Amino acid sequence: MPGSVQNAAPATVMPQSLSRAFAHERAYPVIENDYKNGESQRSVLGSNSRKRWRLAKRLPPVALQALRDFYDARNGATEAFYFYDPYETSPKFSHDPSGQATQGRYIVRFDSEWNQSCELGRASVNVELIELA
Repeated sequence: MPGSVQNAAPATVMPQSLSRAFAHERAYPVIENDYKNGESQRSVLGSNSRKRWRLAKRLPPVALQALRDFYDARNGATEAFYFYDPYETSPKFSHDPSGQATQGRYIVRFDSEWNQSCELGRASVNVELIELA
């Protein structure tokens, strides 16, 4: 059908590395109408929330290069991949580099530009991910 968009079909998993800061948020899509008298009307657009992760990493050069290569191979925010939320995997904080385990696995894409700062022996990187399906 013309104009149809294919669902994301990831073929790879984001490399595992420790995060100095980890934030997970959920947003429910809502239509909101505000009126002049101060009242508002809201309607839910979907029954599921859309998840977003914000990760701050402090990485040694080898892990930094692996993450940067992964980011470049996905062309930044254009290609989907699997991400394991460490709090939802079983056992907790486990990682499956093959992408076969389904518990805690999400289809995501990068939602930020590459941003890094260098320090002695390590580099700080902030990454944002957003759920696709």
